Amino acid sequence: MSRKLFGTDGIRGTANVDPMTAETALKLGMAAGRHFTRGDHRHVVVIGKDTRLSGYLLEPALTAGFIAVGMDVVLLGPLPTPAVAMLTRSLRADLGVMISASHNPYQDNGIKLFGPDGFKLSDEDELTIEGSMENGLAAYRVGSDHLGRARRLDDAVGRYIEYAKATFPRGLRLDGLKIVIDCANGAAYKVAPTVLWELGAEVIPVAIHPDGVNINQDCGSLHTQTLQTQVVAHGAHLGIALDGDADRLVLCDEKGTVIDGDQVMGLIGASWGQGGLLKGGGIVATVMSNMGLEKYLQGQGLTLFRTAVGDRYVLERMRRDGFNVGGEQSGHIILSDHSTTGDGLVAALQVLAALVGSGKKASEILHLFDPFPQVLKNVRVSGSPSAILESDAVKAAIKGGEGRLDGTGRVLIRKSGTEPLIRVMAEGEDQTLVTQVVDDIVGVIQQAASP
Repeated sequence: MSRKLFGTDGIRGTANVDPMTAETALKLGMAAGRHFTRGDHRHVVVIGKDTRLSGYLLEPALTAGFIAVGMDVVLLGPLPTPAVAMLTRSLRADLGVMISASHNPYQDNGIKLFGPDGFKLSDEDELTIEGSMENGLAAYRVGSDHLGRARRLDDAVGRYIEYAKATFPRGLRLDGLKIVIDCANGAAYKVAPTVLWELGAEVIPVAIHPDGVNINQDCGSLHTQTLQTQVVAHGAHLGIALDGDADRLVLCDEKGTVIDGDQVMGLIGASWGQGGLLKGGGIVATVMSNMGLEKYLQGQGLTLFRTAVGDRYVLERMRRDGFNVGGEQSGHIILSDHSTTGDGLVAALQVLAALVGSGKKASEILHLFDPFPQVLKNVRVSGSPSAILESDAVKAAIKGGEGRLDGTGRVLIRKSGTEPLIRVMAEGEDQTLVTQVVDDIVGVIQQAASP
């Protein structure tokens, strides 16, 4: 049985359109609450959200569902996703919920669930919850004298601020640094500027006036133009852009040059390795991370371990094999010594620690390697992507492309999880050759897909 509601990062969709409706949220609250009711203690769930208008729709529906099955609810208000994960553990709650669609526009929303350990739920837990939602929930309702209660945690923002500051190395400060922080009009609009200011930085905040519909709008980690402009205009030492729920980041140096997650992972991995803090002999990233990162880490005596696309797969590998640094090129950085999920602000603080410790400019410490030329093309197909990829002609084209790159690059072919697409990517030292390899494979796939 496969999951229908849950994707790779919770449930997500257009707000007030099935499945992202109040009805779904109510059922989810009842089913998840029942699933995590274990033992005779008073059960608690914490609920956080970003700044989307539709949070006002989903939050009370989830709350009602949890209360209906006898679970107490602690409302956090707008806070980053990693803050919800942290407070789930800190408050010894049975379950944590984040209402957010991350970097998506305001029209979308989503619901992520965290277990009592602060980690995202397993596939098995999500399947069980989906099954309960489909098979009727009336039996889960408690008597009127056993209903849950709801309360707001007034110091939730302060708790996360202190937690984030505690991840910054003791004895270091940000005095003398000018930092632009773009909060995407999202969940970190209060906490991120405050953390940086309390650590001593001069802070230029951007996109800190959410109105319910401007989250990620021409700002944040996917739209860095404003960040780049502000860094150069103010003569700042570093720019930091978070996304709507602040679990990912993108940086730009003092010249306004954008720095992606691969460079950030390389810096933190090498820095922690030199300081004796790195576990596992390397870092974990996805198949999309650039070969330049792999070569750089090899030069540092470290290894890049790859997983499928998605931060949940990165985290699974980290937990299984004992790594403490991992992430994605897109800016999800997971530092498991500090957090159970990606945390853009905490990752930024590790970069700032390296910046302060080096005494160099951001452009000098954040350009660790020249990325290999990388070409990605999507091929829309009408038939089964799996069947097309299994055809002899396509397999021969892929093998031929790999042979042409001959150890100087790689070919990556994968199916889209949401659309009838086959993604063809190649990277290597020679831009022209990489482009030719991709074009040739694309042409064979198109022929194989034609009626």
